[in-house]
Amino acid sequence: MSESTSKTNHIGLDKKAYTGGKSTLCIGCGHDQITREIIEAAFESGVDPYNVVKTSGIGCSSKTPAYFIDNGYAINSVHGRMPSVATGANAANKHLVTIGVSGDGDTASIGMGQFCHVVRRNVNMVYIVENNGVYGLTKGQFSATSELGSVKKGGETNPFEHIDLCTLALEMGCSFVARSFSGDTKQMVNLVRAAINHKGLALIDCISPCVTFNNLPDSTKGFQWLREHNISLHEVGFVAPYEAEEVSPEPGETVEVKMPDGGAIQLHSLSEAEHDPKDIQAARRILEKDRSDDQHVYTGLIYYNPDAQAHDDVLALGDKPLAAMNEDELRPAKADFDALLDTYC
Repeated sequence: MSESTSKTNHIGLDKKAYTGGKSTLCIGCGHDQITREIIEAAFESGVDPYNVVKTSGIGCSSKTPAYFIDNGYAINSVHGRMPSVATGANAANKHLVTIGVSGDGDTASIGMGQFCHVVRRNVNMVYIVENNGVYGLTKGQFSATSELGSVKKGGETNPFEHIDLCTLALEMGCSFVARSFSGDTKQMVNLVRAAINHKGLALIDCISPCVTFNNLPDSTKGFQWLREHNISLHEVGFVAPYEAEEVSPEPGETVEVKMPDGGAIQLHSLSEAEHDPKDIQAARRILEKDRSDDQHVYTGLIYYNPDAQAHDDVLALGDKPLAAMNEDELRPAKADFDALLDTYC
């Protein structure tokens, strides 16, 4: 057995416990890199695979939950409706680790209303957008996240402004907003680990190049352009509660973000791009700079609010999942039911 498969995490599982089926996506697709990063993050975090629910909509991105954590619950919904399914799963059992995978079409077009409401409700889930700027499943039309002036493989130029999902999420009150690049494995793995441990909705808008339809040298969502123009806001590391903290940063080099469970994200700021992710005005400035700077893309944890109340707390959901309740617990007493009916009179 190789070292990569024999190594176990802190709950005694090897990485095979977090893998799934064989990918049917194009060779080199950025989505497959994200799959590997999700597997690595879940493995390193010691997530119980049987406690994971994976949700998706329609599109190339929505095939990817089949490729990780075979033993989790998987729900493939209709186009753009993944957030509703994730909300229902979370309400039925708030102890599940909910990982929603969507695409730029699935989220920014037909699913835009659903996206806004899942952010507004602060549903406790990891929401990963595999963003390639095109509808890969329907042969490469521009999506709503494709920048103005983008040129695709056939030579067409996009005449419309793009929708920035991170900006929208920030203004909707999202408590964890990040952008990453599928080719930056270290950053993406640590962001997913932090997102899993975050209480509330954690959005990761991950630029994921489409090698078939949108990977020209001047494509702002292509591998070559991103490797040359990516500016990381900070070096992202995640310290879990069960890991020893071994950091000794110089003053001014690190922003520490405490997680609700006692862990922390250590953000080692680069000298040319210092950024405090708890400062919403700084987050707005970074996103505006990202939108106006056509030569660079800024990645990392953009905003984090540790005090936002999650959806299950707002609803005061009980600790016992619905699936674990018996008939007597699920059926209200007649007096209670009559009292409920009286409220509608």
